[in-house]
Amino acid sequence: MAACARAEHMRTHFKNMREVAAAISGMKLTKAYTYLGDVQEHKQAIPYRRFTGGVGRTGQAAQFGAVQGRWPEKSVKFILRLLKNAESNADAKSLELEDLFIKNVVVQQAPKTRRRTYRAHGRINPYQGSPCHVEIILASKNTEVEKSGDKEEIAPKRIGEGMNRRQQARLRIEAARA
Repeated sequence: MAACARAEHMRTHFKNMREVAAAISGMKLTKAYTYLGDVQEHKQAIPYRRFTGGVGRTGQAAQFGAVQGRWPEKSVKFILRLLKNAESNADAKSLELEDLFIKNVVVQQAPKTRRRTYRAHGRINPYQGSPCHVEIILASKNTEVEKSGDKEEIAPKRIGEGMNRRQQARLRIEAARA
């Protein structure tokens, strides 16, 4: 009852992509499309909560309970492409598109791209990019998961099966009391 889309080695900043992903996680798919469209038009901002060094303050971040915010256009463009891909994957699985919400967004750092920049007095410094891997999981709101273990009794643990000495002693004491 879920559909996912992923992209690897995306040439956009990891820190910006992480903040965009945190902003849309848990939203309905239609709401995420409108929100990201507003971010592209600078009508709403992405609140920056973790990577806030040097990020300016904006009043648009106040609705999210934050002070700092930006409009990372490149990261938003990549996320919109992934959302479109995940939506088409959900359509292929014949899921209801109106009920879809963003269940999870995973952003991880990819290996840095290495270049060099030339400095004064014949020196060279590294000039690295910070790409990222992104995975988006869409799910339907009306899915319920059965609780496991209701019908079956859990067998009591026997002493010595994957327990440390303290747990073994506690079981012996409980057995002696009973």
